[in-house]
Amino acid sequence: MRSQKSMAYRVIAMILVVILALLFLFPLYWIVTGSFKTGKEINSTTPVWWPSEWTLTNYETLMSKQTANLFDLSIPFSQYFTKDGEAIVFLSGPEVPAAIRWLLNTVWMAVAAMLLTCATAAMAGYALAKKRFVGRGLIFTLIVCAMALPKQVILIPLIREMSSLKLYNTISAVIYPIVGWPFGVFLIKQFAEGIPGEILESARIDGAGEFRTFTKIAFPMIKPGVGALAIFTFISAWNDYFMQLIMLTSTRNLTISLGIAKMQAENSTNFGLIMAGAAFAAVPIIIVFVIFQKYFTRGITMGAVKG
Repeated sequence: MRSQKSMAYRVIAMILVVILALLFLFPLYWIVTGSFKTGKEINSTTPVWWPSEWTLTNYETLMSKQTANLFDLSIPFSQYFTKDGEAIVFLSGPEVPAAIRWLLNTVWMAVAAMLLTCATAAMAGYALAKKRFVGRGLIFTLIVCAMALPKQVILIPLIREMSSLKLYNTISAVIYPIVGWPFGVFLIKQFAEGIPGEILESARIDGAGEFRTFTKIAFPMIKPGVGALAIFTFISAWNDYFMQLIMLTSTRNLTISLGIAKMQAENSTNFGLIMAGAAFAAVPIIIVFVIFQKYFTRGITMGAVKG
């Protein structure tokens, strides 16, 4: 009898999970299929669930609207010595559709923020968890308090700081504020608390220095947490539309989110073009999640059962 009830609960749970999965996947399905529909089908009063005529017109329009250089290599810190505050560009890539440049900008911004955040959070979280020094409790308290601080509160100081560093209207102005993410330090600290002190002490007795102890002993043990943080940071940086809108102004520095918003303002009735841009922007997010999903699952599971 008990086994039958357990089986019934599992079946019901599986049905609920499938229903929730379909609900979450439906917007993505609608955007992807909508990007291949004709304007008549998109604007139809009755929903067209599956394109009767698959077309690439929306993607062709997306790739032909604007052009930009694929990349710009500038002289480091040259913006400090120019009158307009712009860096001196010594090499520009070939002209490509602006959407590709926007996507490249976004990928570079999100990947750089992810790597820097994971590196700094891993070291800071490990130090706060396993090191004993004056002010450790106060620092952690300030980090927890900073987690509750809305980004809008520090917006003006951030803009003034980026302007004084000659970084305003550059991708770096979006990357650096993300690197010091309090949540990342908090998350890694919780994982680092689970590292047995005896293992670290044994490594020191064997002659391992602090850097070697961290890279060879501590980091592999907190890798699931770092993997989960990588996904959180990548998605947070990718979707941080507000900060991108404030910090980036020129067309060549736009991210894919700003580019789509700009096209939406210019082509408010062309929903096929907007859906094509949204589908184009969703590809890297899906790829990153597929690559890091095992770390994400392990990280969430370990965090849930940590005691």
